[in-house]
Order: sequence, then structure tokens, then C-alpha cells
Amino acid sequence: MSQNIYDDPNFFAGYATLDRSVKGLDGAPEWPAIQEMLPPLAGLRTVDLGCGYGWFCRCARDQGAADVIGYDLSSRMLGRAQEMTDGEGITYRCEDLQNLTLAANSCDLVYSSLALHYLPDIAPLLTTVYQALTPGGVLVFSAEHPIYTAPLQQGWRLDENGQKSWPVSHYQQEGERISNWFADGVKKQHRKLASWINALVAAGLVVEHLDEWGPTAQQIAANPALDEEKERPMIFLLRARKPV
Repeated sequence: MSQNIYDDPNFFAGYATLDRSVKGLDGAPEWPAIQEMLPPLAGLRTVDLGCGYGWFCRCARDQGAADVIGYDLSSRMLGRAQEMTDGEGITYRCEDLQNLTLAANSCDLVYSSLALHYLPDIAPLLTTVYQALTPGGVLVFSAEHPIYTAPLQQGWRLDENGQKSWPVSHYQQEGERISNWFADGVKKQHRKLASWINALVAAGLVVEHLDEWGPTAQQIAANPALDEEKERPMIFLLRARKPV
């Protein structure tokens, strides 16, 4: 069973203040890079794993996706998604991704934004995704980067010149990491980048593109708070495909 931290009132209230909560996809600085990795959405049967407020679900529908299903463990998040969604073409379902089942050959695109690093074991879900994708179908997801998740206590260090650095320790020791982010005791999982890649390969997926994302100079100029993100990758973006 995955931790359902998003139903914690304090966490939910804090998360609601983030740019990506207020502004949607345009509030996520990595969104332009993700867009370049996505196939044209028109006509695709699409699944969003950890759909949150449903921003991507609505984007896919509005771009002509044939069918859109958003899964999330948090009933609070799904409630907000329903409130923000007008019209038809999207189904929201409350499910634990750790135990998710999907019908074989039922979707053309599986998408996930910053959700998979919460799962204690990624292998079952990737097997499910492989079986659910049609031949040639695509998985596009983002997750916290192992350089970011590795230390037992995440945080910047500042040298005497004011230069920030992100300490990388316990990289080889995979497993649970506890962070205090909007609420105490938020559980996430640290996996080496090799473990992510090998899990995808073991599931039968072909890795096509990996982006250890960082902001562009233009993004930093527009939003100086992003400047520190050039010092280390906080997230990675990945596209994989089911062979034809």
C-alpha cells in the first residue's frame, strides 16, 4: 500500500499553493520539455497515473485524445479534479498505483508526472503498463532524480562564497526516504538511475529518451527562483515505447 499523503489536510493545503497547482501545466517549468517528448495526442487512448488535479487529462482531451482515464490514490485530489473538469471524455478513478490493473492493449499513451517515486516497488506497475500499451504505445513520465533523492536529509549546502551544492550520499543504498514537505513524514523511494532504466528494460519497454531536466537561461531570467535548479537535477523525464 502506497502512502496517501495527498489526503493529509496540511499537505493538501500546502500543495495547493504551488505554481503547478495554481497555473496547471504552464506552472511546471519542465512542461515544455515534456511536450517535446509526447506524441500527438489526437485519437490516442490515454492514461494518467497520479493525475492529481487532472491538468494533463484535460489537456489530452482538449487536444483530441479518444479516451482519457486519470488514476490517483487521493480522493481529495480527485475531488478537485472533478470540480475543475467540465464536459465529458475523462474518467477519474481512485486507485493505488502499486496494485493497479489495466486491460491488455487498452491504451496508446501512459503519462505520469512526479508520482512514480512514491511507489515502494516500481516493477509491478511497469509490467502492467507494458501489457496495457498497444504495440508501439508510449510511456512518458517524470520522477524525482536519484541525485535529489539520495541523501537521507535533503537540503542545500552553502560554502563560504555563497555557492550552493547538493550533497550526494547514500546513493547506492536504495529504499525509503523521509522528507518534511508541507507535512512531516512524507515517504518517497530512492532508486539509482540504473534501477529505473533496468526496471523498464525488464518490463519489455525500449527506452527512447532521457532528460535530466534543468531550467533554460530564459526560464531563469523569467523566474530567478529557478536559478538553483541548474546546480543539480531535481527530476528526470523519460520516454519509453512498447515494441511493435
